[in-house]
Amino acid sequence: MIPSGVYKLSREAILAAELPMVFTTRSNWRGSLPRDILCTFCRVHHLSEPMFEFSIDLPGSCKNLKVESVTKNTNGASLTSTCGKFTGTVRDFKCEIKIFSKCQELIMQCAPKECYKKQTDAMQNSALKVLSWLNIFFEKPDIALETMSSSAEKLGIQFLPGIFFKEFVLCQSVHKFGSTRLQSSKAINYSCINQPNNTVNDKACYICGESSGVTPSNGSLACISYSISLVTTGEFLKEHIESSDVYEFEIGSEAVISSLEAVVTQMSAGQSAFFNMELPSQEFILAATGDSAATLSLLSSRRCILEYSVTLLQVTEPLEERMEQVLFSPSLSKQRVEFAVQQIRESRAASLVDFGCGSGSLLDYLLDYSTSLEKIAGVDISEKGLARAAKTLKPKLNRISCAEAPSNEIKSVLLYKGSVTNFDSRLYEFDIGTCLEVIEHMEEEDASLFGDVVLKSFCPRILIVSTPNYEYNTILQKSTSSGQEDDPDEKNQPKFRNHDHKLNGPGHSSILGHPTLLQDITTLLNSVELAAKLMWNLDLPPKLQYLEEGILV
Repeated sequence: MIPSGVYKLSREAILAAELPMVFTTRSNWRGSLPRDILCTFCRVHHLSEPMFEFSIDLPGSCKNLKVESVTKNTNGASLTSTCGKFTGTVRDFKCEIKIFSKCQELIMQCAPKECYKKQTDAMQNSALKVLSWLNIFFEKPDIALETMSSSAEKLGIQFLPGIFFKEFVLCQSVHKFGSTRLQSSKAINYSCINQPNNTVNDKACYICGESSGVTPSNGSLACISYSISLVTTGEFLKEHIESSDVYEFEIGSEAVISSLEAVVTQMSAGQSAFFNMELPSQEFILAATGDSAATLSLLSSRRCILEYSVTLLQVTEPLEERMEQVLFSPSLSKQRVEFAVQQIRESRAASLVDFGCGSGSLLDYLLDYSTSLEKIAGVDISEKGLARAAKTLKPKLNRISCAEAPSNEIKSVLLYKGSVTNFDSRLYEFDIGTCLEVIEHMEEEDASLFGDVVLKSFCPRILIVSTPNYEYNTILQKSTSSGQEDDPDEKNQPKFRNHDHKLNGPGHSSILGHPTLLQDITTLLNSVELAAKLMWNLDLPPKLQYLEEGILV
């Protein structure tokens, strides 16, 4: 059994589900947890129970305190536990995993560099890294050793090839059919249009219903109902394969096949859609169907495709948005975007580049306003985010180009893959550069390069930067703490609003999580030969509890 197969079975969604690529929060995860999947995988393949070892990074210390005692959890997996209690400061946990054969030969170990505020988050993320890497082998058993080693190194995994291949020698013959994640790359091309789904067209996706304006975004929970049928071309014979009346997954975590997520991200709550895909391996279809005889008959006699019907029932916004909306209307994140849009409109700028554009939320927002912008560009390190941005922006751009009296002067929107810390000459000297809700997601090393690269290399005339204020976090979390799982040791500690926030410092002197970054950028403004104006858009101190005009440096 492959790791993703355990997850698919736990979700009862063989064709729709995929093992997520990231573990964000326990509340957003659906199905068996990564640790439990790893334990099941080891039992199925007659391996010893995985060993989980934790270490703690103490503040002000360069060394880890390795936990020594080992206990067994309810599933029999080996778990380490602390020999004492550390108090006073939020600590960072790391989790190392070792997997042994039944003969106690070490097969592999995973020691990620990432730290987590909660021990359970460290454990689940490390387990997911191991599962993701094992999937690479099970999905493609004839993969080159060099490729396996390279992917293992990126995940902090070391393995002994001789012992590894000895333990999984049967996989090369048993698992040659691959996975739905690989098969999903063969999705039939589609273009989204609003019209009834009255025909079967293997090159189209139909989205029906009026837009409610409630759309899923990265980190939100989408609740859908779906049905998958085996459909013959031409004669239109249909055999039901798989369905669910209520199915939740986190947008951006790759918890469903890519084509399904791509369609859902273009829908709003209440809308329905259907699209077609080429067939995955026959084994997956037979595993999902309730009537294998009828399905086999259809598969053997005619050319078939899979028809997906999906309705977006509900969208639950990301935790950060929900926390802010309790006390602020509109939410602080929306206020920061509105502040940026106001500055952009008042600047009368002709060109804009959005550093860290993600799925294009700011660019999408700008298309709804009348501005002087003629050229817009976005850059991000995530290909999937850029793909979502392109799919979101294209319909609006088409409407603008077809309008008799366009609401704005935009002539081009370009999306680039890249990093804010790596110079790209195509983005040089734009009138405005924006970097909204990005700094707090950067590692400290990259954040320290931000000001130098953007102001000295990209040289925008105006730079607008926004980031949440760390001092708000305690207030926001108290307002939403009812019924939520919490660590008693962290109740009085200011915490991150988002699982991916790496830099949020207390107080404006370290607002970007780097004690001297604000001063460094101010010094740059005085030293470089450009007429740049920098705008910090921050939540004001908590006692004011609302955002005014931002802070100008």
